[in-house]
Amino acid sequence: MTTTVSGVLAANWAGNVVYGASAVHSPSSLDELCALVAGSPRIRAAGTGHSFSRVADTDGALVRLDSLPAEVTVEPGSSTAVVGAGMRYAAVNAALHAAGWALANLASLPHISVAGCCATGTHGSGDGRRCLAAAVTGLERVGPDGTVSWISRGEAGFDGSVVALGALGVVTRLRLEIEPAFEARQLVRLDVPLDEVAESFDEVFGAAYSVSVFTDWRSATTSVWLKQRVDRPAGAWRGGRAAVEQMHPVPGTPAGFSTLQLGVPGPWHERLPHFRPEFVPGAGEELQSEYYLPRAAAPAAIAAIRELGESVASVSHISEIRTVRGDELWLSPAYRRDCVTLHFTWIHDEAAVRPVIEAVERRLRPLGARPHWGKLTALSPAELAGCHERIGDFARLVAERDPEGKFGNAFLDAMLAGPRLRR
Repeated sequence: MTTTVSGVLAANWAGNVVYGASAVHSPSSLDELCALVAGSPRIRAAGTGHSFSRVADTDGALVRLDSLPAEVTVEPGSSTAVVGAGMRYAAVNAALHAAGWALANLASLPHISVAGCCATGTHGSGDGRRCLAAAVTGLERVGPDGTVSWISRGEAGFDGSVVALGALGVVTRLRLEIEPAFEARQLVRLDVPLDEVAESFDEVFGAAYSVSVFTDWRSATTSVWLKQRVDRPAGAWRGGRAAVEQMHPVPGTPAGFSTLQLGVPGPWHERLPHFRPEFVPGAGEELQSEYYLPRAAAPAAIAAIRELGESVASVSHISEIRTVRGDELWLSPAYRRDCVTLHFTWIHDEAAVRPVIEAVERRLRPLGARPHWGKLTALSPAELAGCHERIGDFARLVAERDPEGKFGNAFLDAMLAGPRLRR
């Protein structure tokens, strides 16, 4: 049975975006979802609300997918699994591990939905790790007339259909690449000079399967989190000193909900994220921005933000530096280039944070920065469109698949207006 709540104002996780939705729906079956989509003039899917931008906003209806049947069906012959789009990674991870399988990469939080992560180009970390959407080999979606269809890797338009910002329909299932389950261990190195990170970037980020550097941009030193696969050799770099107790990425914060460290081996899904599934992220406590830059720009990007050190530090909790391998997805911020990413976790005071975001972007844009779709940016929709060389192809795909703009919103309409005019 469909649950419909009319006349409510839903908000995102942080509370900085209040959606203009006329109603919020939670269908419990695919048939109900299809009927809902077919009968709605304007509708968008909502994930777990972890986007800080207006990418999921709508003046029509919002539809939640977490009441649809949960599904994790392993297809061992092709090393893939079909999963429900509304499921959170924590549930998918546990089911895959129980069946002896794993995902190659995970984000910091396991609480976010599979469809939402893939639609916005969300990522984990690692020189060989692509964004989470790059693991998608096929997806099922409900089109504007309520018809269900699959599109698979290799078909025309597939590379524009994964990181699609919800513009091409309501995704209901995804087929993901999987591999045999593995164990990993996590080590933290403290008091690593930020100069060393910049000057020995390849050595630092090649030291483990997944590497994260945390800095406040005020201190001269950082912490480096190394997530090593037990079945693969680790890199030789070992700067700073080893942590001898459980750590949290934000200094001074209780570490109880961080995934286990200190080199203790454990299942892949209990080491690759920074936080445990039982951790409930606090709402309303932070804002976030993030930028993907060409990997070769890492030293220049670090130097540019260090110039802003005190102004950034005064309005942020922590920043994280990671690496992401390039992919072929049109709107992925890592499209056709290996990237370094700079993530900023800000205090929840947008008026204070906005000028600093503008200053950060003035320095990073000349280096080729592409903002994360789900994070705060000072760029206009048109400026965001200009960061992506395949935006014209994507606009044509949207015009073909959703000519009436049923799945659009103000953000997408403004972003795609220019490319449509240039067709």
